[in-house]
Amino acid sequence: MDLYSILDQLRQQRDHVDQSIAALERIAAGQGRRRGRPPKWMAEAAAATAVAVPAKRRGRPPRKHQ
Repeated sequence: MDLYSILDQLRQQRDHVDQSIAALERIAAGQGRRRGRPPKWMAEAAAATAVAVPAKRRGRPPRKHQ
């Protein structure tokens, strides 16, 4: 591989990393109390990472038959 092509690839990777850092900083800056519904992309991301937890039973326990 040519040295110049390696440098170009590294610069592209650096640009991607800089963009990712900027996006994360924007998200972190907006971590205050939000009002209203979250954006669609954020709700989809939360749903994708959510672990299925069975619903907690409420009310009286089932009756035992004697």
